[in-house]
Parts: sequence; C-alpha cells; structure tokens
Amino acid sequence: MRTPSKSAAVAALVSLVLVVAVATTVPAQTLDKKVLSLEGARKVAAAAQEAARAKGVDVVIVVVDDGGYILLLERMDGAQVASVNVGIGKARTAAIYRRPSRVFEEQIKNGRVAALALADATPLQGGVPISLEGKVVGAIGVSGDSPQIDEDIAIAGARAFR
Repeated sequence: MRTPSKSAAVAALVSLVLVVAVATTVPAQTLDKKVLSLEGARKVAAAAQEAARAKGVDVVIVVVDDGGYILLLERMDGAQVASVNVGIGKARTAAIYRRPSRVFEEQIKNGRVAALALADATPLQGGVPISLEGKVVGAIGVSGDSPQIDEDIAIAGARAFR
C-alpha cells in the first residue's frame, strides 16, 4: 500500500484550511432577509378589499415585494381600468422609497417640484409600505377613489400584515 507523500499531505491540509476560511467568511458576505409571501400578500389584499367594501367603493389593490415587483393585483368589479397602472405606481413607490407615496405628493404641493424627477416614483397618496421588524418587506397601493380613501384602504391592508 502506498502512503501519501509529504507534499500531497501538505496540499490536502492547505485545501482544508482554505475551505474552512471560505466557509467562515461567506456568512459575513450575505444577509438573511424576510420576504413577503404570496399568502401574506393575499391577507393584505383581503383586508384592503374588506375596507373598500365597507366604504362602498371599488378600487384596484396592488401588493408588491420590497423591490416593487407585483405579487398580487386585484381590480374590483367597478374599478376603472386606469387605476391599474396608478395602483402599481403607488405600491412600487412605497416599496422602493420605503415610505408612503403621500410623502412625495406633499413635497410637490409644498413647492419641491424636484420630487417629480425621482425615478419610478408616483407622487400620489395611496401607497403604503408593509414592514416587519422595522424592515420594509413590501407595499400596498390602492387607486380608484379619492386620495384619502385610497390611502385609508391601503393602511387597512398594511395593518393586516402581522
């Protein structure tokens, strides 16, 4: 039986050290993050739809992930078609900017027209972030009625996420 040479043993030891070193540094280079599931999005949308029905309005409800990508979109039977893209924009704005879309509408009303130049921002009331443990995991956007009613419905949806 042949025994490994000294150089082969050293090479194996060096390889083992490198594997251990890489394995211990990888966690420092990655993050664990919570994401909004489809089930969570459904819960948010259901609460928003219930709030809309309670107010007697038909709206579009959009739930997005933390990157602003659509998880769920519902257009209630009487909601206008134009509200689809507006709802998407409101939800996306709240998700990627990590604050209610109303903030940008208020900035513009107060004279900060530069807010109109923000990439992918829809500066209209009705988009609300969805947070977990202080981190935005998604957002809801509602469109189809007055700005305040849209936002009230979005808030009701976001509050359902727990």
